[in-house]
Amino acid sequence: MNLIEKLQSKIEQARTLYKEFRLYDLGSFALNRFTPKDGFEQIPNVRYGLKPRHRLDVYRSVKKLTHQPLIVFVHGGAWQHGNKRDYLFIGETFAKEGYDVAVINYQLAPKNIFPSFVDDLTQALNYLHQNQGKLEISTENIVLMGHSAGAFNVMSAVYHPDSTKIECLGKIKAIIGLAGPYHFDYKGDPLAEDAFDQSTSYKEVMPYYFVNQNNIKHYLLMAENDQIVKKHNTLDMDQALREKGNHSHIAVIPKTGHITILASLSSFISHYFRTKRTILHFLEEVF
Repeated sequence: MNLIEKLQSKIEQARTLYKEFRLYDLGSFALNRFTPKDGFEQIPNVRYGLKPRHRLDVYRSVKKLTHQPLIVFVHGGAWQHGNKRDYLFIGETFAKEGYDVAVINYQLAPKNIFPSFVDDLTQALNYLHQNQGKLEISTENIVLMGHSAGAFNVMSAVYHPDSTKIECLGKIKAIIGLAGPYHFDYKGDPLAEDAFDQSTSYKEVMPYYFVNQNNIKHYLLMAENDQIVKKHNTLDMDQALREKGNHSHIAVIPKTGHITILASLSSFISHYFRTKRTILHFLEEVF
């Protein structure tokens, strides 16, 4: 394949992803439209920082437990796209099961590149920890959950030299990554190159290279038919975690692709897929 053919191939990949995200926007609108609005309490647009996208939504479960687990969800979108408003169905799904949920926005590329979106997650976690009383939540038992680029963000927040900035780091009990890119070279990648400094090697960025030993339980979910994120990302990350003696568990979700693995968490369609019950089983294992 010559240079022109490679360029055309990458442009076509970018067009495909753009089209899929546009379709997902429509899909999430439909899922949210059919999502029940009862059984949880929502606090929208909580400001966790000074930037316009430093906002988060809190979904409080009506099932009150001592030190109720808090799921902090980070959306995907190739670090260039996505909004917390699209994920009402995530808040509803887990709040109904007895978990409090925070869904965050973060600054997007190309205006903001790595590590800004990871720093935003750290800032959001610190805000939640410092304001748990006001928000009527607990940060005693935290689960970080992310999809695609969001899975990279949650993993990088923990596995990066600056992770000590997370005030509640010791309270993070589990990380759940859905279709996450944890170990890839972004140079020349039309889907990711605008989110990273091209003069910096991916070996100085990817969370794969910064794993340290801890007691966090890691659950890495792969979509059976993922055409966007290659499976070696999950396999490599699992290997790196295990080599440090960390807990790591891979689950392949049948009948899902890169987008549908997340959409399948909606209570409207979750009974057709294994995604929700797999995650709930993992959460029961943690708590």
